[in-house]
Amino acid sequence: MPSFEGFEEHLVPVQSKLLGKELQIYARKKGDGKRAVLLLHGYPQTHHIWHKIAPQLAKKYTVILTDLRGYGKSSKPPGSDSHEEYSKREMASDQLQVMQHFGFDKFTLIGHDRGARVSHRLALDYPQHLEGVMLLDIAPTLYMYENTDMAFANGYWHWFFLIQDAPGPENTMFAAPEEFWAIMGTRPSHKGVKWSEEDVDIYKNSLFTRECLHASCEDYRAAASIDLEHDRATRSSGQKLKVPNMTILWGKKGMIQTYNKGDVVSLWKEWCEDGVKISGRALDGGHYLPEERDEDVLQEIRALIEG
Repeated sequence: MPSFEGFEEHLVPVQSKLLGKELQIYARKKGDGKRAVLLLHGYPQTHHIWHKIAPQLAKKYTVILTDLRGYGKSSKPPGSDSHEEYSKREMASDQLQVMQHFGFDKFTLIGHDRGARVSHRLALDYPQHLEGVMLLDIAPTLYMYENTDMAFANGYWHWFFLIQDAPGPENTMFAAPEEFWAIMGTRPSHKGVKWSEEDVDIYKNSLFTRECLHASCEDYRAAASIDLEHDRATRSSGQKLKVPNMTILWGKKGMIQTYNKGDVVSLWKEWCEDGVKISGRALDGGHYLPEERDEDVLQEIRALIEG
């Protein structure tokens, strides 16, 4: 299995205006290319999801991959009743500051799952810093909640479990981590990925701590509350995504395939300004595309960077 050999490790200081203090975002960095790529992971994972892709990209580009706020080795501030500490706006600001810390004011942004939702907000709030954006296996959060039906609730049941009042979900998962992991792993869209024992250990050891369980629940609670407020305000203002290039990828065996009768690119076009060059396709896999369909994802990332 490819490793992160040669990648520097950093704890990057970022300022949270909301909290009025400094947080730390864990990052790995490699490469000396003038063009930079930021890779963001999803739930229930860490930056490790990019272990097959990042080393290949680093041969030509500067590659930076992080643990999102609340995950892995990054800061995990406690949430509040507003859940704003884990709004995608706050988490997007973290990631922009990371890139500026390394001297990159413009970069290509790649996000999977929760990282793709952070990427969506980053592209709305800071489009001038992005050369291209790739979103993996998501539809817009607001669209998904406003179009919830039985199939969605069944397939994404954890969206509705994790948002319950603290510390209910946290205590349940902490009391039975193996059972929770097994339930997550048996979802139809998750069966295609073949994790090694090392992969699983990394993900489990990171997730099943009191701090990370709380932070990850707050991530989802924010998505069902403050993030929707931000998204509705954005929609009401008429603002849409305005980035030069955008790629949408999703798994044929996942839930996202069901949206817009499988025409997910057309769905995202409605959230973009007319001048955005947007393309994408369904890959023959499930949800965890960076590990399950790494060669396809790598090919698409290279095409996005080269424009």
